Amino acid sequence: MSKLKETPKFNSVAEERAFWETNDSSEYVDWTKAKTATFANLKPSTKTISLRLPEGLLDRIKIEANKRDMPYQSLIKAWLAENVEESRHYK
Repeated sequence: MSKLKETPKFNSVAEERAFWETNDSSEYVDWTKAKTATFANLKPSTKTISLRLPEGLLDRIKIEANKRDMPYQSLIKAWLAENVEESRHYK
């Protein structure tokens, strides 16, 4: 591999972002020496969605969430995650 370029010093995150948007990192970083990193404390990105549910169903979900002492949106997310995970194992 040819000699790597020296990574410049940046005065701000915005300046660094602009630099990496227009430069190839392989000219600055030897990716053959890269190691896998785990960031366990990072929260996953979320996206807000709108979901129309029959009122009766939403009422029953709220009752179940109340029994578990948790917000109903959290219960819905937990149920969805469980169902998707189960579905992946059956294919």
